Amino acid sequence: MAPAPVRLRRRPTVVSVAGEVLATVGMLVLLFVAWQMWIGDVIMSQAADEHGHQITEQWAKAPAPALPPVVDDGSGTGTVKTYEPPVMTAPENGVPWGAQMRIPRFGPDYNVTIAGGITRPDTLDHGWIGVYPNSGMPGQVGNFSMAGHRTTWGKPFNQLDKLHLGDAIVIETAQGWYTYRFRTLEYVTPETVNVLDPTPQGTGVGGAPSDGGRYITLTACSPLYSLAERIVAYGVFDSFQPRALGAPTSLADNPLSQ
Repeated sequence: MAPAPVRLRRRPTVVSVAGEVLATVGMLVLLFVAWQMWIGDVIMSQAADEHGHQITEQWAKAPAPALPPVVDDGSGTGTVKTYEPPVMTAPENGVPWGAQMRIPRFGPDYNVTIAGGITRPDTLDHGWIGVYPNSGMPGQVGNFSMAGHRTTWGKPFNQLDKLHLGDAIVIETAQGWYTYRFRTLEYVTPETVNVLDPTPQGTGVGGAPSDGGRYITLTACSPLYSLAERIVAYGVFDSFQPRALGAPTSLADNPLSQ
């Protein structure tokens, strides 16, 4: 029988080696993107919530601060006590503020740190929610305005479009809980800065400009994975609950059953 023909192995060329290297690099890039946008994002979000609950537990174990002054409800009976919200000092850029955001609509585990500033490297890419420079303060007259990622880096504002009318937006501090109630959503261009005005939207939320109202504004990029627009969620101040009186009923809301 004739011997089988010997097949000569083709020598690798510069082009073939370069092609294999590029294919490998491309696969690694895709894996990194998948990690950054999904797997790592979930891990970072869970870690942020766990850290937030640790802070909540520390505040719960500490002695409760003295009750703030009572606001006269005008009834003359004193049966309903409304407490004046403590005034918070504006946060420093890139520094956690001693305040957490809790939104029952986003689940019972949602508990995210609030920090000063809205730049990515200093604040947002840490998974924090950032406070705009010159923002109003929680519970005070004006507009308490914040920004957060809607995708990647823990995506704390991923579900802004899932809010329902009346949903609680709660700011927790060592002093107590500031509860706002969601009112409406708006989609704007990045240049639309009047959403940060003392009365956002003018009459669209609750009054005329500088009407003495107390508002909250949450902003994020929209649509998902795009910088083309901004999604803006507005709310109005509802109440302040001192820590000495225990958690407010707004945290016991169960909107997920609706």
